[in-house]
Order: sequence, then C-alpha cells, then structure tokens
Amino acid sequence: MDTTLSPAVRRFEDLPGPRGLPVFGNLLQIDSTRMHLQLEAWRARYGPVYRLQLAHRRLVVVSDHSLIAAALRDRPEGFRRTSRLEEIWSEMGMLGGVFGANGDTWRRQRRMVMASFDPAHVKHYYPAMQTVAGRLAGRWQQAADAARPVDLLPDLMRYTVDTIAGLAFGAEVNTLESDEDVIQQHLNRLFPTLFKRMFSPLPTWRWWPSAEDRAVQRSVAAVNAAVDAFVAQARARLAADPALRAQPRNLLEAMLVAADEPDSGIDDAQVAGNVLTMLLAGEDTTANTLGWLLHLLWQHPAALAQAAAEVRTRCSWPPTMEELAQLDFVEACIHETMRLKPVAPQNGLEALRETTVAGVRIEPGMIVMALMRWDAVSEAVMPDAAAFQPQRWLEGGTEGGVKGGPAQQGHSAKRVSMPFGAGPRICPGRYLAMLEMKLAVATLLLHFDIASVDTPDGQPPRERLHLAMAPVGLSMRLKARAA
Repeated sequence: MDTTLSPAVRRFEDLPGPRGLPVFGNLLQIDSTRMHLQLEAWRARYGPVYRLQLAHRRLVVVSDHSLIAAALRDRPEGFRRTSRLEEIWSEMGMLGGVFGANGDTWRRQRRMVMASFDPAHVKHYYPAMQTVAGRLAGRWQQAADAARPVDLLPDLMRYTVDTIAGLAFGAEVNTLESDEDVIQQHLNRLFPTLFKRMFSPLPTWRWWPSAEDRAVQRSVAAVNAAVDAFVAQARARLAADPALRAQPRNLLEAMLVAADEPDSGIDDAQVAGNVLTMLLAGEDTTANTLGWLLHLLWQHPAALAQAAAEVRTRCSWPPTMEELAQLDFVEACIHETMRLKPVAPQNGLEALRETTVAGVRIEPGMIVMALMRWDAVSEAVMPDAAAFQPQRWLEGGTEGGVKGGPAQQGHSAKRVSMPFGAGPRICPGRYLAMLEMKLAVATLLLHFDIASVDTPDGQPPRERLHLAMAPVGLSMRLKARAA
C-alpha cells in the first residue's frame, strides 16, 4: 500500500510530537482511561500527522479519514493488530479469537465467524433476542413502578450479555432477572485490564500481583471454564440431533458446523476463542453505544419524539425483524451516535512491511495510530459537525454531504465515520449489533416514556476508555406508558 499525500517522504524523527523522557518516551504521559482525548488534544497542537514514542514502540498518529480507510483496507497483508495486544491477551490466559488473530489464522477464523453471522442464521436466532428484550422490559417496569432510577450502563450490559449468551451459544445466562449470575462481573474485568496493561510502563502484575490482579486471574479462569462448557454443550446437542447441522439454532452450533468442514483448519480451541471474543465484544460495544444513544436522545427532545413516534407506529410487541427493519430514523440515530461517540475512537495498526502513510516512511513493526473520530466531528470536513443530526443519514436528507464534495454522494458521512472499521477486517457482527440496538430502543419506547437521562452532577457524562469508550455515571428514570 502507498497512501502518500506528499512527494517528500519524511522519517519518524522528522515529525512533530510531545516531548518525551529517556527510555520511556511519552509512555508515562499516557492515561489509558482517557488516551483518546490525549491523542485528540495532541492532534490539535501538532497537526494531522505526529509521532509518539512509547518505550521502544514508535507510533505515527494520523487523523485523515481517507488515509485511515486505506490503512484499514490494507489488512491483513500490510497491517495487523498490534503485537502488544496479542502479547497481553495471551499472557492473561484468554483464548484467542478472530478479534486478535492475524495472518492465515485470521483468514480461517474469519470464514467460520462470517458463516455463523449469515442473516439467514440470525433470523433463526431472533426469538431468543425477543425473550431477552422481554426480560429487559420487565426489569425496567419494576424500576418505573418503584420510581427508582435505572443504573443505565450495567442494565444495558446485562441485556447484551444475556442476548449474546442465548443467541450465540444457546446458554441460559439470565442476569436481567437475577443479579446472582456473576459471569458479567468476570467479563467486566477483562477489557479494562487488557487495555491498562497494554500501556503500563512496567509489568508489575508479573512481579508483584495485586489483589485485583489475582481477581483478574480468577475471572479469566471462570470465563474460560464457562466458554469450554458452552462448546461441550453445543457438541453434545449436535451429536444428539444431526439435523442441527443443516439448521443450527445458535452461532456456536453454526461455528462448530463450519469448523467441521474438510480442511477448515479450525479446532474447538479456536471456536472457544471466538466464543470469548463474542462475549467481550458483544457486551461492551453494543451496551456503550446504547448508553450514548439514550443520553443524546434525551438531550434532543425533537429527535426523541420522532424516534418514539416511529417505534410506536411501526412496531408491535414483541417487534418482529421486519418491523425493526422499518425503523429508519432510529437507525439514523444510532449511526449519528456512533459518529459522535464511537466506542473505538482510536485503532492501532502495526505495519508488516515498509510503506508510506501521509508522506511518512513506515517501517515494519511501527504502529499507525488512527484517530477514528477526528474527521467525523471536524467542522472542516462535516457540516455542523458537533450537532446531533440523525437526518444526515437518511435518504433525501440535507446534512449528509462532506464539505468540499456534493451532498448525498454515496452517503458521504458513511465514508468518514467508520465505527465498525473498514476493509477485510470490518466487524463481522455489525448486522447483529444494529438489530440488537434497534430492539432495545423499541423495547424502551413501546413500554415507557423517558423522564430523564442524567449524571449525578448534571454534567455531560465523562468518556472513559477501557478498550471500548463508555459514558460514566448515566442513570435513567422511566414512566410506564398506559396499556
């Protein structure tokens, strides 16, 4: 790949960037919980291409969406997930899946995962999603009856864990109706620990493990045991009922069927790794996006009213997949939320071969750090960039064009905002995620009116990065609608 914008090729040392320290470089300046905000602040100071030195790792930070898209499309041949992520993931004892896989391993696992996410399979799984949505409505009905605020993000995490467990694995994990099920507590430790360790200056957990480090070890063991049980149960179901191979009832059964194809190169350990990946990625990303969405809708009453009218006009209870497909404005609200509050505001790409990006020579092993949000919220690129305007995602809308180009040409906003990534490694679960989010919104607006979505101090929720970017401190008050 050659994504050079300038004929003069620069070296890493030629780039501007924040001053660092000997040995550590800029590593001691990094706060992993707000790293994306630090990177964006340095972008404002040092320009569209700058350098960071994190100990021995050299990072070239870029923000231009066209450069980012080109780099994302150059995977897996030109770029890979960072070796640091793979190192820490493996060291924690977590099973490997398609998220962290590279090279031929990634190709084999990608085929298996994509086969299990086929829309025909998802349609067959949908009744399990309706069941979980009913439990969410019941939990929120109890809060409304008691005039009790909903602790929003934990409840959304329960919804996504229950959905992915039932949908993907045929497992009855019911955290919405019972707070005794602790799998969610174990899962909640893993991504924050992974991300924190990736940017820690010293691996103290290896030498002097703290109580929290030991708790993480126990959580990894518990989650791995649960995953192994999911795989064993699915194997037993396939053995007992061979007809399931033609029509698997969940994603795990579909993955095992695909893995059993001749020359698949997939064993049960790799299937188990993808079970873990789905649990982690399916919990954090979808729940956080829903949290941001409900906050933004509350801040924009006209958009909330339009979304509610659309849901209440087009959906019955429980809503069918065909009814959810008609929620064009709700879907536009989700896309606009992901533009303003992407759960992955940065993406690290490690170079596998020498190339140039933005006129900078990139050597093998160097990292291109993509600022995924910058152009999407830049007034230089996007009209009314700071505004929540779902209309920009609708056919015939007037807000979709990018500055300098014709409005609505190929839905320009979609080329700038890339919440699911781009290229060969685009998120395989994006269709399922959109379906899950629309179902949650429909469940909420069919049963309730929103009385408030607030933080304790009334300020906008703080952005906290734990691999996924989450809103901090949101609570929601609901009023039940008349039957």
